[in-house]
Amino acid sequence: MAAGEAGGVVLGKSADKLFSLSGLFAVYKPKGPTSAGVLNLLKERLLAEAGVQTNGNKRNHVLKIGHGGTLDSAAAGVLVVGIGKGTKMLRTMLAGSKKYTAIGLLGKATDTLDATGKVTEEKPYDQITKGDLENVLQKFTGDIMQVPPLYSALKKDGERLSTLMKRGEAVEAKPARPVRVYSLSLQQFQPPLFTLDVECGGGFYVRSLVSDIGKELSTCATMQELTRTKHGPFTLEEHALYEDKWTIDEIARSLEHCTSLLPGEPSHKKLKTEHPGETAVSCEDK
Repeated sequence: MAAGEAGGVVLGKSADKLFSLSGLFAVYKPKGPTSAGVLNLLKERLLAEAGVQTNGNKRNHVLKIGHGGTLDSAAAGVLVVGIGKGTKMLRTMLAGSKKYTAIGLLGKATDTLDATGKVTEEKPYDQITKGDLENVLQKFTGDIMQVPPLYSALKKDGERLSTLMKRGEAVEAKPARPVRVYSLSLQQFQPPLFTLDVECGGGFYVRSLVSDIGKELSTCATMQELTRTKHGPFTLEEHALYEDKWTIDEIARSLEHCTSLLPGEPSHKKLKTEHPGETAVSCEDK
């Protein structure tokens, strides 16, 4: 492909700048859309600003962009994005540590383990004290075993468990698997609500944590809200670009600023990935 072209389309200055962007940056994912939906909107905005006209699905092949770990639709916060050669660095982000702030609700359980699901159980919680909750948290710190939720991005025969569940198909729970919790603390306790700060490794489900805490307290609990406040070196306060900043110039500035956060050489040639990054990279962290 000749310089100044993408997918057979002659590029202008803005498009030249867009297709020269390379690296990792972070955006803010609001509550509501899927992570893939946010990524698609970002791509559309950037291609429209660059004036790139494409036909049908060719649009997906002219801009390499992907994300480094799915956030549930009901969750908000940091979504790490790779663009250009940065898509090859996303695999390292999947295994990186993440920080979350979660609000749990005592006394109710749902089929999805969060506020989007149907209530499946209700139990009294009046007997639970702040001390009880703090003591229980110690059992969920360090290297632990965790059963993933049935409603999740994990797959069976190539389809997400959440998709199978919504179709009413029988789905067996996945076996417990090892996960790591670096830190876990109680920030607020106003029954029935409690707020946790969690730092964890890849593959960890905060929804499962909240549910398991409820069971350990001889009641039940469901997650009401979830915000990812940090992913690797990217923080919500310092690095996440909100939708009004999704422009070529703002992302170029962010890439330049974030280069110092990342280890290794700028090219990251030693890093390998199974995903070329032209579509969202998935991870079961919610």
